This record gives sequence, C-alpha cells and structure tokens, in this order.
Amino acid sequence: MKETTQKQIYPALLSENLWVLGNYHFNLYLVKGNNASALMEVGISAIADEVIAQLESLDISPSYLVVSHPHTDHVTGLEGLHRRFPDAVTVAGEGAREFATHPKALNVMIKEDRFMAEFLSSNGIRPGRAPIENFSFPENHIAVKDCLEIDLGGITLRCIKVKGHSPGNLIVHIPETGVLMSSDSLGFHFPGRCFFPVFFTGYADYLATLAYMKSLSPAMVCPAHQGPITGTDVQKAFRDSRQAALDVHAAIIREQKNRDTIASELFTAFYKDEFTIYSEENIRNCIQLLIRRSLECQTESLTEQSAIISI
Repeated sequence: MKETTQKQIYPALLSENLWVLGNYHFNLYLVKGNNASALMEVGISAIADEVIAQLESLDISPSYLVVSHPHTDHVTGLEGLHRRFPDAVTVAGEGAREFATHPKALNVMIKEDRFMAEFLSSNGIRPGRAPIENFSFPENHIAVKDCLEIDLGGITLRCIKVKGHSPGNLIVHIPETGVLMSSDSLGFHFPGRCFFPVFFTGYADYLATLAYMKSLSPAMVCPAHQGPITGTDVQKAFRDSRQAALDVHAAIIREQKNRDTIASELFTAFYKDEFTIYSEENIRNCIQLLIRRSLECQTESLTEQSAIISI
C-alpha cells in the first residue's frame, strides 16, 4: 500500500490545507479552512508537546479539537493540547466524556498511557512530558449525537457518530475533497499486510459502519495509526478490513475450541510489529471483547431465525 512510513517527516502536507501530524504510530490530522482550522485526533500525552511544536511550526492554532473516541491512545493528549490552545472548542461523540472519566476506564487509561510512552521512548521517540496521573474532559465540549457540520470556510467538517468500535465514536468526512478520517473504524491496519478488526461494541454495527464509510467513496482515508491510504488502495483497504472482520468472527463462532484457546490463537496471530504499542494485557482484553461480541451476534442471529421459523 502507498502509505506513510516511519521515515516520514512530520508535519507532512497531504493535500491542500490538510496535514498529518504526530508520528508514524499516532496520526493527527490538521484541516485548515479560510476562517478556522480543526485537529482531528488528540493522541496520547507523550506526543502532546511534539504536536504543539508541529502546529507552531505551521503557525496554526486549531479552532477545534476533535476527539475521535475515548480510548487511551485517542484521548490522553487532550489536556495538554487544550491547555496550550484554550480557545479551541473540543468536539466529541455523545457519551465519550462519560466513558473517559469513569473510574474503571481512568485506571486503565493511566496504565496504558504510561505503557505507550515507554514504548515510544524505547523506539527512539522521546516523550515530551510525563504520562498522565489523572484525566479531565472539558465539560463545555460539543457532544455530537448524530452528525455535526463545521464550516471552516470553504471546507466542511462533517463529524459523524458511528457504532461498532467504541462509545462516542466519530469519523470525519470532508465532502469538498473526499477525505475521510476514519480513526479506528477501519480497524488497526498493518501497512501492506492486514487489518486487526476492532468491533468492540458490536459486530453488526462495525460492518454497517464499514459499509457506510465505503459508500462515501473517499479519495483518501486517514486512519489514526500508520498513515493515510490513497488511490486504488482505498477500496482494497475497505475489502481487506471487512474480510478481516468476517474471518475473525467466523473463527470464533465456527471453531470447536474453547474461548481460551481461541483467544490465545488470535493473540499469537496479531500481537506483533506495530500492535505492540499496546500492552499485552490490553490486547488480550480486546480479544475477549471480539469473542464476546461475536458470540452475542451469533445468539441474536439464532433468535431471529427462531422467530422467523415460528412465524
């Protein structure tokens, strides 16, 4: 695939008034209109200072900070960015703040934010600040229930709430340029290799979101990790992402194995390369979610079939 590599220099201009910031592992996207600008994704605490420096190098202060969803790697950089750009309006999906500030989620976020900071450090990317010890989410943010259109001046930012991956999950579509910022809704992609499906809140919802994103016919897809996807690789990415979800789901519901064996095999297959930015504990928990959602979907399908037969 023709995607950003680790040798990419950031910030990088992708097209007119669109930049990718951050680094290879954590991508943030800056969109500049005639009247305002927006930063889609806020990353983790360790890269907040790096992103601030990149924005300053462009002499751009974002008018909006768009939180794609409340998972650690997409939210813990918010406080640092918000402190530096206090006039920026925070935009997030409805339910994101409640999820991110829940005591159980907070404990996980603190541990995972530290792990990812240590990962970057061990790979030659020095964190700009210490990992979080606590976390707060702006109360006066804009909570998107369905879709919010933001006019940046000649460029429209369509913040769309979607399902399947996370509570309060947003994607951003720019109709004027055909750019789609998918965050994790396309799955975690291993460039040129495969996708890890991430249907943590619903398998059917996840597939529906993939179909919806494909229907937008984007010219460029911008995931939150490992760089944008362009050209003919876009449609291939949609096909590969959907197939990855179908394959994992099928492996879970068709294999005559217990849950622990299935979980172990999936972990061995996927926990490598770029995916090791996350802790083993985190990914094992994610795989358990995939198993749970797959089995829930199977139960729902059987219930529907039974209802049809009874009719």
